[in-house]
Amino acid sequence: MTPADSGTAAERSAQPVRGRPRSEAVEQAIVEATMKLLEEGVPLGEMSIERIARTAGVGKAAIYRRWKGKEELFVDVLRTVEPDGPELPGTSMRDDLVALLEWQRLRGLASRSSAILRTAHAQMKSSPRIWEAYHSTVIAPRRKLGMEVLRRGQRDGELRTDLDVELVNDLFMGPMLVRAVLRPDADLTEGLAQRIVDTLLDGLRPPGAPSVGPRSVSSPSDPPECARSVTERP
Repeated sequence: MTPADSGTAAERSAQPVRGRPRSEAVEQAIVEATMKLLEEGVPLGEMSIERIARTAGVGKAAIYRRWKGKEELFVDVLRTVEPDGPELPGTSMRDDLVALLEWQRLRGLASRSSAILRTAHAQMKSSPRIWEAYHSTVIAPRRKLGMEVLRRGQRDGELRTDLDVELVNDLFMGPMLVRAVLRPDADLTEGLAQRIVDTLLDGLRPPGAPSVGPRSVSSPSDPPECARSVTERP
């Protein structure tokens, strides 16, 4: 190879590879086109692959190369606009549970502030296929993660071993989901995740297990007046 040839080869190797960036740009255009149609209030039944491709300025084949169909694409769009998945610290069961609930809290806040998410979640409930795809790729893995955290807590002595892990997972996640989904007027303030976890752990720890984290509910030394009136009544 001559010096000129080697120089030419070096220049070629220094040039950026354009295939993948172009592919990522097409994928982003498709996702943004779907989001645009959602913002405009286009019902899922009318959001065909042809319409998405036309809005994105790409061919239908570009969509089918990346997604099997509209359901997979729609789920990916939801995952794009939702907060990133929770990162568990791994320091204790309690800390991991707080991280999981904090993600739920942030997701609830995002759903309240994002017109796209509100529209997408409302329309998703009317489409069993999209709901099934969303449940299997988003909800089920995070539910499994929560139960793994609880099982590790049982092994490490942080949680009673006689408890049904699936039920306990619902107990922890339920209060945040109620506030985020069923009570749109309820507060989702900072510290709510810690309060929920610590309140439940007060009753679910094995006897003699040390308390981790601040207690969220203080127990009064005397029972309330209504309780005294009942217990003292002859």
